[in-house]
Amino acid sequence: MRYRINRKTGDRISEIGLGSAYLFEAGYEEGVQAVRRAFEGGINYFDLAAGDGKAFPIFGDALKDVREKALFQIHFGADYTKGTYGWSLDLERVKKSIAWQLETLHTDYIDYGFIHCQDEFSDWETYQANGVYDYLLDLKRQGVVRHIGLSSHTPAVIQKILDDVDVDMLMFSVNPGYDYQQGEYANGSVDERTAIYRRCEAEGIGITCMKPFSGGQMLDAAASPFGVALTKAQCIRYALDKPGVLTVLPGVRNVADVEELLQYPECSDEACDYSVIGTFAPAEAAGKCVYCNHCKPCPVGLEIGLINKYYDLAKAGDALAAEHYKTLEKTAKDCIRCGHCDRRCPFSVRQSERMEEIASYFGC
Repeated sequence: MRYRINRKTGDRISEIGLGSAYLFEAGYEEGVQAVRRAFEGGINYFDLAAGDGKAFPIFGDALKDVREKALFQIHFGADYTKGTYGWSLDLERVKKSIAWQLETLHTDYIDYGFIHCQDEFSDWETYQANGVYDYLLDLKRQGVVRHIGLSSHTPAVIQKILDDVDVDMLMFSVNPGYDYQQGEYANGSVDERTAIYRRCEAEGIGITCMKPFSGGQMLDAAASPFGVALTKAQCIRYALDKPGVLTVLPGVRNVADVEELLQYPECSDEACDYSVIGTFAPAEAAGKCVYCNHCKPCPVGLEIGLINKYYDLAKAGDALAAEHYKTLEKTAKDCIRCGHCDRRCPFSVRQSERMEEIASYFGC
């Protein structure tokens, strides 16, 4: 397993995390085995926006002896007072649900307490007016909540809340369908969604990715909005290549699903190559590097995707990106304008021209 560091909290987080939407379907014994196998395989980040309250004793019992080594993100607004998942902005119901979750998980603290499912501006207004956000902050002052998170599918709402409060982690829906305006939660334009990724990277806000397979649609050519099936490895790599992303949180139903996820770190670059999405990217995505590295290998050894990423982040205000760029063994000035990358880019980016632009921007 590979890990990434949340710059705001210092937490070391596995690139593959575990979602909980479907785990209750496995039943208790299979569910406990699945969660434990995930932990033993190096997965240390677990999302608890569960599809049913039956998932909580599964996670609690599977991880109670290693609780200090596991990271839980728990959602203030995900309501399990009736057993199944519900969404509530009522303070008393939120309090009751959180108390039950802590007890059932055999824990007295929450690693990441999330402002849950803020998809409309009115949701955020109600969340504050009802005292739910103040309750979350109060638990943070008490040490029960260690870090603050935000869950949303809507870029404009995310930008508003990030302006209003100090957030350590964002849970955002990341897959090619949503990024290219296809699917139930495909909120925001290409540029609006890209701005979220870049802002989080610039400000050190980690991103945990929900719905990486778009509910399975991206894995099925018949269901895909593009008529093309991607593999799980391609979807995971796509999400992990986005600026700010720390971990991808696929849902699992059994041990076999976990075993499949644990194979991802061993996948070859070829198996993870998602450049096929260039064939169905919308017009507004043309000419924009998505850091897919399909242009490799560069004849002179440039890390073209990384050079592009540092450039885009630096222009978005990320001072660290400029420093990282300057530590590269070879920079844009070393480009020989051979055109190899131009011919290979599935997004029609004129990389040789862009290397000249980047070299001029950084001065090297």
